[in-house]
Amino acid sequence: MPHPNRPGRAPRASRGSAAIEFAILLPFLVMVLVGIIDVNLIFYDDAIITNAARAGARAGTVVQVPPLTTSQIASITTSYAQGSLVTGGSATSPTVTVTQSNGTTTGSTLQVAVSYTYQGLLLGSKFSALVGPVVLNATAVMIYE
Repeated sequence: MPHPNRPGRAPRASRGSAAIEFAILLPFLVMVLVGIIDVNLIFYDDAIITNAARAGARAGTVVQVPPLTTSQIASITTSYAQGSLVTGGSATSPTVTVTQSNGTTTGSTLQVAVSYTYQGLLLGSKFSALVGPVVLNATAVMIYE
């Protein structure tokens, strides 16, 4: 039997402790990793709805005869968002509100507001059950040309 204080050899009693410690910490490490991924997906979806609001506002304010209606602008915004959002299999679509300040005259404004409830990919639904739903909002305001 080798000497217990011999360099390069772990004492007999502590040989499996590293594996046990790893087994105890592994679920927490996986949870942190999945949490980081979910938070990044929230940021990604927020960028998508911001771009969707901007695309809808831009489509509504360019010179076009006849001008787009509010429902057409909302449809453009929704289709932009639905093609790019990471939803985790749920079929929720964003809510779009289009507001025209003075009709479609030159110099008046068009506001497109998008609201989306993030469902989560892995931990998002469990997190939403604890603190409530994560609602992402974006607004774009442009002037009619």
